[in-house]
Amino acid sequence: MNADRLKQLEEFYREEPDDPFNVYALALEYQKSNTDKAAEFFDLLLRKHAEYLPAYYHAAKFFQDLGHKERAIDTYEKGIELAAKVKDQKALRELRSAYDEFMFED
Repeated sequence: MNADRLKQLEEFYREEPDDPFNVYALALEYQKSNTDKAAEFFDLLLRKHAEYLPAYYHAAKFFQDLGHKERAIDTYEKGIELAAKVKDQKALRELRSAYDEFMFED
């Protein structure tokens, strides 16, 4: 974790708390050092900015890596549904592939 980067991201978030990218960036940065804070920001992102498609892949992998199987499955499925809805074929392929691999491994 880069403390200066984290401080800068927190400042961006304070300035624009409704920008989903700021929440997303903090979740990704906290993944490196504080899984509780990362979970808080992923939860906030998925709840408050449910249409922010980039969040789903990383959030699902995060929950998967923590061993939160049901949460990972739910996040993958919602991401797949959103990607199909907005017709983002690249995101849809990535989410389906990660989901299928996760389900196969389990």
